[in-house]
Amino acid sequence: MKRSLFESDHEDFRASVREFVTRTITPVEEKLVEQRYIDRDIWLEAGRNGFLGLEVPEEYGGSGAEDYRFNAVLAEELARSSAAVASCFGIHVDIVAPYLVKLTTEEQKKRWLPGFCSGEILTAIAMTEPSGGSDLAALKTTAVKDGDDFIINGSKTFITNGNSADLVIVATRTTPEKKAKGITLFAVENGTEGFSRGRKLDKVGQPESDTAELFFENVRVPSSNMIGEFDGGFIHMMQLLPQERISCSVANLGHVRPILEETLQYAKDRKAFGQQIGSLQWNKFLLAELVTKLDVAQAYIDNCIAAHGIGELTAIDAAKAKWWSSQVQNEILDHCVQLHGGYGFMNEYRAARAWKDARVTKIWAGSNEIMKELIGRDLGL
Repeated sequence: MKRSLFESDHEDFRASVREFVTRTITPVEEKLVEQRYIDRDIWLEAGRNGFLGLEVPEEYGGSGAEDYRFNAVLAEELARSSAAVASCFGIHVDIVAPYLVKLTTEEQKKRWLPGFCSGEILTAIAMTEPSGGSDLAALKTTAVKDGDDFIINGSKTFITNGNSADLVIVATRTTPEKKAKGITLFAVENGTEGFSRGRKLDKVGQPESDTAELFFENVRVPSSNMIGEFDGGFIHMMQLLPQERISCSVANLGHVRPILEETLQYAKDRKAFGQQIGSLQWNKFLLAELVTKLDVAQAYIDNCIAAHGIGELTAIDAAKAKWWSSQVQNEILDHCVQLHGGYGFMNEYRAARAWKDARVTKIWAGSNEIMKELIGRDLGL
């Protein structure tokens, strides 16, 4: 079924992103896997192409597109290449950008956004802690006021872009007795005394993604680095999480579609028992189910993208999109591995790498169990 979401401008943009991927990322895929981070040259090239500042007004160096469909195109095309690359770019372009555009002062915008758009300032957001997981209200990292500054102590983990980031938005507890209502966000810049990075985490999948532990030991930041309102951090995060979840959903389907297409071709080419393995009834029926399931999921995600573009995507619909798209992606990829047989377990085949890369999508951005909890509460349960 033809998708009706995008217009000619979006498809022109898609062609530009696809050319960027072919020219800049594809030739160095193995290098990125081995070194476990994306070279700054790639970020700078993305900045020169205008990919990093889609939501940033033109006066600060962005393109001011004000159309989330361009974000969706970027996520889809990057995910076709690599789930990890889509994740790293998504953190910067889709997740951090709204914080820096919507919550910052004029001085902060002028200080950070031009470099954000050019790729000279790479960003990350530090919410998750070793003991907290999806429970953001239970975070233990503290920020204590000291004159005109704040002193931050604590640690974060599973932070995408963690080792490479020049600017990290850190969720801290500023008024402990207020619990969730006592959280404040601060921007911590690279080189700040007491701010250090731990090891690059050795993940099951997505090796290209720079994922790290972050440590804050008496890190002094000025009040001018506060993002948003004092003690308003939890509300800010809840308001902006729907975009993170729809971003993940878009990438989930963008990632799985080419692998399913490749598996379908493999099922036509591979012979067993004197015939194409795809013509065996079990495999034929299975592929029919997988294609249908993906197309139905795509229709829902497209509706969510459209709703988000006009400010009508609810947190509950975003939760549905996040858990369902990650579930569908993982189910399809598991079958793709099985259809490839022994080759499906070989790293040289994209199905194997995609299968490993996708597993975390049922965990991050709020685990699927948390998504169902949110949906269940909305049902009055």
